[in-house]
Amino acid sequence: MPDVMQAIPMQPAGDGGDQEESITQPAKLLRIASMVRELLEQTRQASLDEPGRKRLADVYQRAVGELSEVLSPDLVEELGQLAPPVEGLPTEAELRVAQAQLVGWLEGLFHGIQAAMFAQQAAAQAQFQELQRRGLMAQNPAPAAGDDQSQDGRRAGQYL
Repeated sequence: MPDVMQAIPMQPAGDGGDQEESITQPAKLLRIASMVRELLEQTRQASLDEPGRKRLADVYQRAVGELSEVLSPDLVEELGQLAPPVEGLPTEAELRVAQAQLVGWLEGLFHGIQAAMFAQQAAAQAQFQELQRRGLMAQNPAPAAGDDQSQDGRRAGQYL
């Protein structure tokens, strides 16, 4: 059963559609993001020969493909625009730029998820407080004018 988490619970900007951005497998997304970040760090520290660049380009393409499997269609489209396929045998600089773009996009996605979770938590807390307020009012309705005694003639008291 897939683990579904709403990433950003709003309509994509300028789309007007009713799609929500979502991530179906957050754990897989985090694993791929960690791998891409580590690869970027490794390519900064070492120069790559032709087979190394080819292998890194293949890993990059596979990572983008794997990410596409766990994202909603609107996020896949955005990813495709920001992480285009690496063609031919890329230079080290091209690979670094492509990986840095991907890492930056993923970090932005994570910030969006955090902001959405914070907004959802704040909305849930406000809703809970409203329900509590309404519940307390329903349990302790304000007495009608001149109705400060109970039916048996005793004065009504405040209960905790």
